[in-house]
Amino acid sequence: MTILVASVAAFVFTTVLTMAGVGAAFVLIPILVALGVDIHTAMATALLLNTVAMSVASVSFVRNGLVVWRLVLPMVAAAVALSPLGVAVSRGLDRTTLLELFVAFLLLAAGMMLFYKPRARAESSSRTVQTIVGGLVGALAGFVGGLLGVGGGNIIVPSLVALGVDPRKASASASFTVIFASLSGFLSHMSMANLAPSLLGSTGVATALGALLGSWLVGRKLSGAQLKRVIAVVLVAIALKMAVFNVRGSARPQPAHARTGDPTVLSR
Repeated sequence: MTILVASVAAFVFTTVLTMAGVGAAFVLIPILVALGVDIHTAMATALLLNTVAMSVASVSFVRNGLVVWRLVLPMVAAAVALSPLGVAVSRGLDRTTLLELFVAFLLLAAGMMLFYKPRARAESSSRTVQTIVGGLVGALAGFVGGLLGVGGGNIIVPSLVALGVDPRKASASASFTVIFASLSGFLSHMSMANLAPSLLGSTGVATALGALLGSWLVGRKLSGAQLKRVIAVVLVAIALKMAVFNVRGSARPQPAHARTGDPTVLSR
């Protein structure tokens, strides 16, 4: 029953979140834990599934010409470089206040997805401008992700859309960026996990199918406006989850690994 429920959850959430350019680990981890899976095993499993999902989706996105390489390459480099700085800074700041600010950012970003209609600027800019934009967005995603222990995709997608990037290309570009962070996070947790081949195999297939469906919907079925609404719903859901987690977390002491930063910050 655990494998069946986990596989269905992996398929459904991967399908929806792939459309938004966000990894499903932040949803799958608590689901796996609720099913009785050890926390480190749940984290390693979910992060590996993230890697599978974003890799499968990115193949489709690349074939459809949706990945904006001039934005993605500097974005990945800057995110990886700035994430450790965010983790270091977070150790001296009030995490509760920072999480509240980030929840507000997610709700603002969701509102922008629904009501703000930017002109297409970033995609038509020169190579130099695109490199700078990609670097700045990646730096913001890496630093804030490291600061708060949250996903870079949650920051990258609304930022790119606000800068005039087509929502489908913003989602595809964020998905490609998440691959590397997910893999890095998986390797960090693998040594502490007790991975089950049956669970990995079943959820892996479900995740790959969900990623294929989600990327197909982005490339062939959803308009930019429809995708913006999907992204807005996902951002609100993430904000609500973080708000609930913040309320619960403030009622009990944080474990040592939460205080010292989470290496999976860009992978969700």
